[in-house]
Amino acid sequence: MTPRPPSGAGDEPRRPFWEAIHQAQKRGPRRPKPARPPHPATLKPAARIAAQAGKVDKVETAEESARKKTPPRTPANMAARIVARSGRDLPADQELRETLRNAEGLRPGDARWISRAVFAYFRWQAWLDDCRPLEQRLDQAIGYSDTYSRQPQRFPDDDLVGGALPEWVREVMEIPVNWVRALQKEPRLWLRARPGMVAQLAEKLGGAESTHPGQLPDSLEYTGREDLFRTPEFHGGEFEIQDPGSQAVGLCCAPKPGEKWWDVCAGEGGKTLHLADLLQGRGLVYGSDRADWRLDRLRTRAVRAHLSNWQVALWDEGRPAPGPGRFDGVLLDAPCSGLGTWGRNPHARWTTTRDDVQELAAIQRRLLKAAAAAVKPGGRLVYAVCTMTRPETTDLCDAFALANPDFTPESVPNPFGTGEPAARHTFWPHETRGNGMFVAVWRRADRKAPSPGIAVAPESAPAGSEPPEPPLPTAPPPEPSVSETA
Repeated sequence: MTPRPPSGAGDEPRRPFWEAIHQAQKRGPRRPKPARPPHPATLKPAARIAAQAGKVDKVETAEESARKKTPPRTPANMAARIVARSGRDLPADQELRETLRNAEGLRPGDARWISRAVFAYFRWQAWLDDCRPLEQRLDQAIGYSDTYSRQPQRFPDDDLVGGALPEWVREVMEIPVNWVRALQKEPRLWLRARPGMVAQLAEKLGGAESTHPGQLPDSLEYTGREDLFRTPEFHGGEFEIQDPGSQAVGLCCAPKPGEKWWDVCAGEGGKTLHLADLLQGRGLVYGSDRADWRLDRLRTRAVRAHLSNWQVALWDEGRPAPGPGRFDGVLLDAPCSGLGTWGRNPHARWTTTRDDVQELAAIQRRLLKAAAAAVKPGGRLVYAVCTMTRPETTDLCDAFALANPDFTPESVPNPFGTGEPAARHTFWPHETRGNGMFVAVWRRADRKAPSPGIAVAPESAPAGSEPPEPPLPTAPPPEPSVSETA
């Protein structure tokens, strides 16, 4: 289905509306100045002889020849190169980070424009004219984005649902129109301040305000234009870049000071650090991942935040849980299809498949079984994914409940302050203004019963009594990363 352009005026000939948006910027081509004959000293020997003999009308200088072979790297052609190189094996956000990290000579604002153009392209891809050069399509995509931010009513619901999502999504979940409309908006930038520091941080940064008062107590939306990764507040560990949906997961865990927790798939540690903050410096949280480079990022972030009640461990399914004994709480933020992040990462809409959903659901079932085995009697198990497909959410949780009667669903308040307490929450982007998340919570029966699954080391010390890792040497902050928001 090819989406129609937004509604225009009367019966006038239909033109892409982005042309009207940029009409004020259009100018006719300038008449070039007559070219001066090159000075003989700037010509190569053979060219100088040819010019003196009158055998050619125009001879290029060496500098002109070099410029023709290597065109200037403008923001527009850099963005076009990123789009052209992106694919299933090379996500656009990864290629964007690498390009900006290695770019030289960018002016202030160029990196922001390149990022916006790349993501706008994949957000409005179905509306773009494939007959136009790629750089013009980028300009066209930004035009759609600008118009949608001012006049979203010009885009019919059916066209948005048909153009903003792949067809297979209908087969695995219900599609609220408001969710699709939220996906087409440019994402907001969210921060998590250190506990009790929201007001001070907002005053220091400027352009930051708390938009979830009384709900997410440490959440700030940043609307300024300063590069946050260069601020002294960032280097001082006063905040993390973290989406409100991810912050809500930590609040659903609700760890109590003195408890021992395990963040199974910690990644680069956004939720691990949140749990460590919620423990108020007492107790311990283990962050594990199968990739050591992600754990290196976690270590760097924890050191920057001046936290000490954490440890990291390489872990993959089939291996023993880290540390001695079982845990008061286990968080499984499982790898998933990521539909809840498609507003922030629109390229993933066109690289994720229905087969991915089924394969990931099988991995999630195995990981959840392993995580459950590490929960002590009376402990809490939290399952979270940034997607809303049935195979990865309700279907999986129903199957787990049937196979594990010693785990009882436990109601927890909605961190956004809407609805009644429940054992399962779906945080939709159009309701939270962040990423979409699904969270389920269980409490294990308070009895000493063996549970099948991964091996767990014998209990050797009371929960929370293990000494934390020795302080690590201070490391430079990481480069800006999309995954910093996790």
